Parts: sequence; structure tokens; C-alpha cells
Amino acid sequence: MDIATVIGLVGAFAMVLMAILLGGSLGMFIDPVSLLIVVGGSIFVMMMRSSLADFLKLGGILGKAFGAKVDDPVDLINQLVELGTLARKDGMIALEGQEISNPFLAKGIGMLVDGTDPGMIKSSLHNDLGGMKLRHELGAAILDAGEKYAPAMGMIGTLVGLVQMLSNMSDPKSIGPAMAVALLTTMYGAILANMVFGPMAEKIKDYSSKEANNCALIIEGIMFIQSGGNPRLMGDLLASFIAPKARASLAAG
Repeated sequence: MDIATVIGLVGAFAMVLMAILLGGSLGMFIDPVSLLIVVGGSIFVMMMRSSLADFLKLGGILGKAFGAKVDDPVDLINQLVELGTLARKDGMIALEGQEISNPFLAKGIGMLVDGTDPGMIKSSLHNDLGGMKLRHELGAAILDAGEKYAPAMGMIGTLVGLVQMLSNMSDPKSIGPAMAVALLTTMYGAILANMVFGPMAEKIKDYSSKEANNCALIIEGIMFIQSGGNPRLMGDLLASFIAPKARASLAAG
């Protein structure tokens, strides 16, 4: 689990809740009508802008923001160098049965063991990379839409509340509830956009970029092993995929 996501989300809501409790009662900030307009309305509008199949995958996309783990590229390079050394010493068949936790790397090594044509290996891995990036882009786009639509639904709720208030000015008792709807929908929309949808979308994009970099690194390493290159040179070849400081630690290892 990505503890930063959990701490950030809980901490942000805790700060808002603390500010509410220090200034008054929590009950005055809970309005079912406002929640119905903003939360329900935002979800249905997000569904409308997507296909049903893509929208139903949103749970899995959100799960990546909380639980996805990206392998350290330095560890991947070290593992590729070890696999390359083993393959050059004992042949590709020696790679069979090696413990590989990264599924993308495991697939590439499996194709090497099977003696798959190099062009087919590269094409298959690139197709998998493209599919992964597309899935993440679609998921992030839905969350981006939520970031945009939640404040808009809040504004709609504000207009609903104002209309209700202005149409019942003769009844002082109705002004308060109508004004609450008007103000709380705006607040709910801002909270959803800036504390949920926006950060989650950025998290998915960040995860996707790091995962895509790892996949590109793996493809280069797999093709290097397939070509029979000297494993000692592989670290230099793949060093461009990692930060300068990490390159220094790789060289030291």
C-alpha cells in the first residue's frame, strides 16, 4: 500500500474536519440535498462521459493510487545484469525457473527461453506497454473529468439553493436551509475536486510514467540479452533510464 496516499487523504480531511469542529458543529456542514447533487451528480456525469466498461474499471484504477508498487529501476537493472550473465554463461535455457516478481520482465524472459523471434519479442512487449499506458490514461481521464465536473455540480447546487431561497423569501424558515444547500454544494464540489479526484488523477499519471519507464528499460535489457551482449556493458546501456544519483549507486553496486 502507498502510505503517502493514505496519509495525504486522511490528513487533508482531518485538517478540514478540525477547522469545522473548532468553529462550530459538524452537523451544520452535513446536508443530504447537497451531497445528492454533488456526489451523485458528479458520479453520473463521469459515467456519462465514459463507456460503461471503462467507468466500471474505476475501482481498479483507484486501487493503484492506494496500493500499486513500482519496482526500483536500479533493482531491475541489477536483475537484468544477473540474468544476462547467467544466459551468456549457460544459455537461454538457464533462465527458465528463475524467480522474477515483475510480470513484464517475466514475460520477456519467458519468450527468450522459448526462443521467440527477436522482432516478435520486441513487438509483443511494446504492445503490452502501449496497452498499459492506454489503460492508465483512460482511468486518469475519468478522474480528471471528476475534478472538472464536481465544482460544476457544486455550482448547479448553489443555483438550486438560491432559486429555492428567492422563491420563498416570504417564509423566513425556508431561507436558512436553502442557503445551506447553496453554500454546501460549492464546498462539497471543491472538496471532491481538490482533495479526491485531482490528487488521485495526478497519482495515477505519476505511477503510469514510472511504470512505462521501467517497461522501456526492461525491453532494452531483454533485447540486449537476446543479442548476446556483454552483461558488464548492460548497466551503462540502461543507466540512461535512472537519475544521476541512482547511476552512481548502480556503479558502486
